[in-house]
Amino acid sequence: MKIAYQGIPGSYSESCAKKMYPDCETISCKTFDECFEKASKDNSIRSIIPESNKTTGNIGVEYLIFKYRLNIYAEHFFPIKHNLLGIKGSKLSDLKDVYSHAQALSQSSDFIKKNNLIENVRADTAGSAKYVSESKDKTKAAIASSLSADIYGLEIIKEKIQNDKNNVTRFLLMGKEIYQPEFKNEMYITSILFKLKSKHGALVQALSGLAYNGVNMTKLQSFPEKNSFSSYFFLCDIEGHIEDQKIKNSLKDLGLHCEDMHVLGVFNSDKLRQK
Repeated sequence: MKIAYQGIPGSYSESCAKKMYPDCETISCKTFDECFEKASKDNSIRSIIPESNKTTGNIGVEYLIFKYRLNIYAEHFFPIKHNLLGIKGSKLSDLKDVYSHAQALSQSSDFIKKNNLIENVRADTAGSAKYVSESKDKTKAAIASSLSADIYGLEIIKEKIQNDKNNVTRFLLMGKEIYQPEFKNEMYITSILFKLKSKHGALVQALSGLAYNGVNMTKLQSFPEKNSFSSYFFLCDIEGHIEDQKIKNSLKDLGLHCEDMHVLGVFNSDKLRQK
């Protein structure tokens, strides 16, 4: 399997891809848009995208999910373990500057403040590791994955420095071909994208069918249609398989209130949801 990810080798997206699909071939992309585009043009390529983080919330890829409407095959709640990386032989007492993505710095703020390190925001975590490696400066460190340490020849000075030791990011595996798992006695998520008709109380009326049919909603997010502040699309995840009668009934009821509705995917619920 070929999996496109945003970032350079050693990113958390690549780490997740290699952990979940050990035999995959990973493809580095500069932007999320490039990841979606590669998967939309080539059936042999999947795209793995960080959708939200437990600590810092949504990543901001909703507009691309709407634009490309790729099929979602799986969700993976991947542990984000931030590590402090320095050049070989460097110690915590040597460090002055720390480099990483803004979210990684925010998620490791307690450690940074405790050790009086100066934050430096860069485009991504793996890129920060590469920069520190090339600098050969013992006063510089990066916050990044253990995979980055291996790739760029850095030393892990301190492991798991994130504020929340149980920090996780939800990744989605997507592709062009439509596929859904066989309906069995398992836990599933059905993900949909919809735009409501313009009328008062439309959202309340649209979602009432979920409650009536006993369907649990795990995600609801709105974002404006392009060039509009009055027309919105909604991303919604509900628990259950689309072949389940109560899901069928709920989507039928929802459709009565929509101008546009698109099923983005049906996939197995990550085991972390059941804990």
